[in-house]
Amino acid sequence: MKQWLLTLIALVAVLPMVAQTEGELREYRRNSLSMVLVYHPEDEFGINIYEAFDSLPMPDKYDDHNVGYQLINNQQIVGLKRDTGFYKAKYGHVLTSQEVQKNAQYMEDMLNKAQIAKLMVAKWFGLSGDSVHTATFNTDLIQQRGQYNATDVDVELAMQTLRGVSALSDAGEELIANTFLLVNDITYVTAEEEAAAAKTSMAIIGGLMDAFLGGDTGKALAAATGAIADSFTGFNVKTHSYLFQLVWNDSVQSTFYKHQYTSRPDSNKIMAFLRDETTYRLKYVAHEYEYDKKSTLKGQYDRKELVKTICARSMDKNIVALAKQYEDFKVKTPVYSVLRDDKGRVTGYAAKIGLKEGIQENSSFQVVQRIFDPQTNKTTYRYVATLKPEKGKIWDNRYNAVLEHGAGSDLTYTTFKKASGGEILPGMLLIEGKYRKVTE
Repeated sequence: MKQWLLTLIALVAVLPMVAQTEGELREYRRNSLSMVLVYHPEDEFGINIYEAFDSLPMPDKYDDHNVGYQLINNQQIVGLKRDTGFYKAKYGHVLTSQEVQKNAQYMEDMLNKAQIAKLMVAKWFGLSGDSVHTATFNTDLIQQRGQYNATDVDVELAMQTLRGVSALSDAGEELIANTFLLVNDITYVTAEEEAAAAKTSMAIIGGLMDAFLGGDTGKALAAATGAIADSFTGFNVKTHSYLFQLVWNDSVQSTFYKHQYTSRPDSNKIMAFLRDETTYRLKYVAHEYEYDKKSTLKGQYDRKELVKTICARSMDKNIVALAKQYEDFKVKTPVYSVLRDDKGRVTGYAAKIGLKEGIQENSSFQVVQRIFDPQTNKTTYRYVATLKPEKGKIWDNRYNAVLEHGAGSDLTYTTFKKASGGEILPGMLLIEGKYRKVTE
């Protein structure tokens, strides 16, 4: 047997499965996400960025679908361009659209050669076992994340009835097809680099001033500017995020359910899954770039915490932008509570989202009700109302915001006001902007 098959069996056998308890059962379906970092060992702060990424939790509005592939070593990328590595954003160079596209295509090819999509499917269906002779699949994770009954998504039974096929179709559309992998390529600019450039520019400007005006006015200006630049030490990052989606369509599902899935030991079906090199793949769907020139002072944090804070916030900004850009990546958030005054009158609505999710005063959210029809085993979403955040009551839930004592960091939720619509109840879902699956 090929070595990679043995590696795959060994890996999926130990993939983490989250135990379901009654108290932890989610009332809504999150998108599933795997996070990958492009590691730049050639950079001074490369190891700090890697350590920061490795220690950050999964964004809490997504289900963790990491499969043990979380690092791409930039120095091991060959064949993309003349020298080693991806096309790289650095001080003085912004990636062109052509360079972004070439990076994305190379990443897609690399991820598919590594069969990451197959690992994602294996995790969804709980592939486990000591060998191909004992390995089996199950639907435990699908039941847990989708709140299905065991019989609804029992593949062998479901494939025999129209209702069962509908349940599998719903699970596929609502859960498995909304599985994403986000590759974050993080480079940086230090304030020292900007200071050096500023000093050089001011020296040139100062020299020109002296040449035309005479005296030492320009030299004094350059010296003062250099001193200010040298005293300001900070760090900010250039984050290019590339979003990939698991392809889970009718053709893929048919191949998997009919020829490869088995809940009982069946080495032929397991081997058919392991040897399949064409069915499972990731597709590139979107890109986002984030670069905030407002540096964070080193004095506020030690070096490790500074890098972690900036990297976390930069990736969060890109996730927000990608969710707005790509429909299937939109985040659903439940209404946490209905706020009332001492006379029982509704004064607002609370949700556990804030600046981390990109909420601004002009943001607008649809409130929708998730409806699961047990007769058809299909999920639909019905429009209920429109909410807008209340001025001055937006929660600053960004990484380490409490340490900075910023406005809103002492809150525990964002307060919303109804702009239009009907009665809103706790547990209904908030989705920013328009959502194509919502019906009136």
